Amino acid sequence: MSDTTTPVAVITGASSGIGLAAAKALAAQGYRIIALGRDAERAATAERELKAAGSGAVDMVLADLGLMADAERAATEIAALTDRIDVLINNAGYMASEKVMTSEGLEASFATNHLGPFLLTLRLLPLLRQTASIAPPGNVRIINTSSDGSEMIPTLNLDDMQNLANYSNGLAYCSSKLANVLFACALAKRLATDGIITHAMHPGTVGSNFFSHTDQSVRDAYEHVDKLSPEQGADTLVWLATAEEPGRNSGGYFYQRAPRKPHPLAHDEAFIERFWLATEELLAKTGFPV
Repeated sequence: MSDTTTPVAVITGASSGIGLAAAKALAAQGYRIIALGRDAERAATAERELKAAGSGAVDMVLADLGLMADAERAATEIAALTDRIDVLINNAGYMASEKVMTSEGLEASFATNHLGPFLLTLRLLPLLRQTASIAPPGNVRIINTSSDGSEMIPTLNLDDMQNLANYSNGLAYCSSKLANVLFACALAKRLATDGIITHAMHPGTVGSNFFSHTDQSVRDAYEHVDKLSPEQGADTLVWLATAEEPGRNSGGYFYQRAPRKPHPLAHDEAFIERFWLATEELLAKTGFPV
């Protein structure tokens, strides 16, 4: 941790797909990369590729963000690696092919896509705030990879956000992606006085490892859909993390470097506050109060 001037980017889901592409782009821009991945073999390959992409340091942290204990441990490991975080990209996520409950009693896709990133972000806020205190306003940013799935459901059931009583793979995924957007909105309000920017984005349909986890009906539905490359899907992520324009406001939802109309709940401040409390309560019941 001797170098305290090089900007640091923490990127989850960085062992493949758009997370890896974003990490490579930021490495090429001179960022120190702290990458998170859950598969040891893919993570090792990604680490080698990232070291070849830039001249800065690269650290790989193994963590499954579907497990809150892993999210906690990852935050501790990251804090031991660096004194600053300039960019946090919450990109890890997947769509389950069936209902899976984790060893902590959580539905796996909602845990991976929302609860783990929520917990990790809050644990890393001290480093983000510390960096923001010495950086120009708007330079420190938190970016959430969401999806247009966030737009496809009427609401988020705050009494059962995991949809345990009415489960379907699609509903679970769309609920978690809407949670990504609402989380960015809630953070924008909470972090405004710290000068930290938060946004969510839809990357488009990307040809990546994502579809390997989905059920056959999803793979069939998207088989003939034109897909973006991981680099194309990561373009808006990198732009949101580094460009001047996205640093002028906070709490937005973007697609292809442009604002996109979010779910109406993104404008409902009272609902967003209830959503934050519901998330805190769910984590507390799991044994991870925030």
